[in-house]
Amino acid sequence: MCGILGIHSNHPVAQELYDGLMMLQHRGQDAAGMVTYDGQLHIKKGDGLVTEVFKTEDMVRLQGNMGMAHVRYPTAGTYDSAEAQPFYVNAPFGITLIHNGNLTNTKTLREEVIEKNRRHLNTQSDSEVLLNVMAYEIGALKTSKLDPEGLFKAMGHVLKRVKGAYSVIALIAGYGLLAFRDPKAIRPLIMGERKDDLYTDTIFASESVALDVLGYDVIRDVKPGEVIFVDMQGKVHSKICAKKTVMNPCIFEYVYFARPDSMLDGISVYKARLRMGEKLAKKIKAAKLDIDVVIPVPSTSRHAAVPLAYELGVKYREGLVKNRYVGRTFIMPGQSKRTSSIRRKLNPIRLEIEGKNILLVDDSIVRGNTSRKIVEMVRDMGAKKVYFASCAAPLRHPCVYGIDMPSRQEFIANTLTASETARKIGADALFYQELEDLAEAVREGNPKIKRFCMACFDGKYVTADVTEEVLRAAEESRGAAQVPSEVLAKEKQIPLL
Repeated sequence: MCGILGIHSNHPVAQELYDGLMMLQHRGQDAAGMVTYDGQLHIKKGDGLVTEVFKTEDMVRLQGNMGMAHVRYPTAGTYDSAEAQPFYVNAPFGITLIHNGNLTNTKTLREEVIEKNRRHLNTQSDSEVLLNVMAYEIGALKTSKLDPEGLFKAMGHVLKRVKGAYSVIALIAGYGLLAFRDPKAIRPLIMGERKDDLYTDTIFASESVALDVLGYDVIRDVKPGEVIFVDMQGKVHSKICAKKTVMNPCIFEYVYFARPDSMLDGISVYKARLRMGEKLAKKIKAAKLDIDVVIPVPSTSRHAAVPLAYELGVKYREGLVKNRYVGRTFIMPGQSKRTSSIRRKLNPIRLEIEGKNILLVDDSIVRGNTSRKIVEMVRDMGAKKVYFASCAAPLRHPCVYGIDMPSRQEFIANTLTASETARKIGADALFYQELEDLAEAVREGNPKIKRFCMACFDGKYVTADVTEEVLRAAEESRGAAQVPSEVLAKEKQIPLL
């Protein structure tokens, strides 16, 4: 998962890009980058958080009224700083690109780009492949001057060749800012504007929170398969460049990734999480447990835990305190870093736990490692009973669209039932959200969306090209150990990494 941001303005954009990127830092902690344009392209990128990558001297150098920025955590390729974005090619015209998502036909595209298009690739990143496909198709127009009609023609060829999930912003030197989204609209991308008497500034971002903070009004989400071009004069041109389009946004954005104060595809993330709690409460209520207090695992599950406690008629308490200076463990590069940070990330409050029957509420359960550590901490504080609830359904399948899910054998739900998982993590009982309840909780915010991408839960990938070969390649790119299928059935041989 990554965060992307692009601005076309009548004023210098570097500071706004920086401020907006801070609002998207939760989407990636591995690397950050920025490019601005004032007749020349000025690029700065590197490993680390936004505050670590951009220094005062960098901000002074990043001149121009048009630019874009990116935060990254890797889902394909390596952790090499060479994979930080934006990527750049000098022909045709000079193009830089930032990308959120993951391509599913990278191997085929890479061969085409190298052998047929005769272009050089310097990294293993699918984003660099995408940039070179785009550059080739624009170059194939064989024009010395680019216009919107020609650009949309070229982008039609790009969207036909490229498969998978992609929300993209690109800057074409001397011509303008370009934004586009895959035909299934899997990854989010929103458009906004800010008007004064003389000019209209345009912004694109992964989440609406960046627009809110910078004072832009939300116009709409970029449509599936749509290409939007903002020329040098600030005029907006748009066209649906894919032949078949449908809205299948990623449901895990609402469960975990997006900020609660964001709107994605017309749905409030905050409201969706409230509804998740309400629906989960019905399932827990039916179990007729003696629960004294509901405690969320901060911070993603807080908003679901409040209505859940209300529906159960029990107290809601903040019994786990999060150290805000420890990053999101889900997106840390490497399981060893995730494991070592759990205890430093959360600290229990004994007064809210000792002698009580506790219901812990978390957004999801992946490997079970974090859940087990949290249950242990709560028991060590003297809890009588510890129950565990997941706002999401059981995770069972790898994501090939841009979320760094583990391999199939690492998902705890693939080898254990709910009761077996409860024993494994040390809980007295475990409750998963029903998948249809999860879908309904999110869909209520925008009934026009008939189907979400829920492949990580149900294995039904919304693009037709996801084969066993694609899944294995995705697992291998994440360094997953390949375990024979017969081993998957044997619980004790499944490592909870």
